[in-house]
Amino acid sequence: MILNGQNVELAQSQTLAEVLAQAGFEPSRVAVLKNGQIVSRTEADTLAISDSDVLEVVAFVGGG
Repeated sequence: MILNGQNVELAQSQTLAEVLAQAGFEPSRVAVLKNGQIVSRTEADTLAISDSDVLEVVAFVGGG
């Protein structure tokens, strides 16, 4: 799998939520594209990720 341009090997079948947690992302503070398609946050717990997927994760940053 490719995560933000980096090759990441999956040890087993994982959901998007599991991949995000392992990578240190807070699911409520990110937007995710899977293979170029926006993923709804409600799908994260059930959406399966495979070795051939490309994920782009963008974290929201507050400031003022």
